[in-house]
Amino acid sequence: MLSHRALSVLRAAPRHSRSLTTPSSSGPLFPDEPVAPRMVTPEFPGPKSRALSASIGEVQDSRTNVFVVDYKKSKGNYVVDADGNTLLDCFAQIASIAVGYNSVSLIALVKTDEFITAAMNRPAIGSFPQQEWCTWLDEGLLTVKPKGLTQLFTAMCGSCANESAYKAAFMAYRDRLTGSTTFSDAELSCMSNFFPCSPDLSILSFKSGFHGRLFGSLPTMRSKAIHKLGMPAFDWPAAPWSAVKYPLEEHAVENAAAEAAALAEVEQLIKEHKSTNPIAAVVVEPIQSEGGDNHASPAFFRGLRELTKREDLGSKRCAAGCTWQVSPVKYLEERPTLCAADPVPLY
Repeated sequence: MLSHRALSVLRAAPRHSRSLTTPSSSGPLFPDEPVAPRMVTPEFPGPKSRALSASIGEVQDSRTNVFVVDYKKSKGNYVVDADGNTLLDCFAQIASIAVGYNSVSLIALVKTDEFITAAMNRPAIGSFPQQEWCTWLDEGLLTVKPKGLTQLFTAMCGSCANESAYKAAFMAYRDRLTGSTTFSDAELSCMSNFFPCSPDLSILSFKSGFHGRLFGSLPTMRSKAIHKLGMPAFDWPAAPWSAVKYPLEEHAVENAAAEAAALAEVEQLIKEHKSTNPIAAVVVEPIQSEGGDNHASPAFFRGLRELTKREDLGSKRCAAGCTWQVSPVKYLEERPTLCAADPVPLY
């Protein structure tokens, strides 16, 4: 979300190709990027990294630490650890460092007065937005919004973006059900957490889906048991994912049959839950980065959207920066009701 002034800083920098290592006519994007990995310690992680991780372990759970990083020395595609080992980074901080470490153009941007003011004075956007807020949205995020979606809600991470989309789906379901946006005294007694003021609604996910580790998104996450172990969860349904076989041209018939069977299962689950905990939305995240990918044909996504329209449900689909598109919903042809980006869709 950059204004014309901030964009001018980036535009003043040399233009480069998307490759971080292949020089363009203006030179490489990271002139001082290492040309290859280089190990300087006989063991990995090295002694400094292990010692620092142990210190972190005194105040935080450090069991998931892989190694400790020297971010000042990391450049482009290469991450440098506390011992000076240089490694080719294929993880990219869960794909959040897509342009590489210490981009000269981005460093120039963060030194501008506009960026400093925005970073130091973090507002409660809903109550006290900056005077530049609408301009930043128009010239930034809204320039890459999925076709057909016109409104934007900003969140802090992928999981909270998903949870905000879930809440929006529940609110919309309630409004469609009651035909009203006002609330009765009975509904306002929801502090008790009991039906009917706290309705038994659900989100349908797929059994291989990964949608985040926060409490509200966790019940829809079905990819790894350790993430859910010991956590209370909502009684929400899950449908099997129709894993396609490759090469596609050699398995067209069986892939189509598997996708048709998956859609039939989704429809059956929607009908079964109408009398218990009605499904307000279906979440599918084809490109999950850390959680892996769940690919399907355009026909499958069209069928899923047609089904949720027929059943009057919300839809949520994903977006992912690793496609070089902030919102690859464009590839899926059918517009979802909600699109959460972590860049993450909700049918």
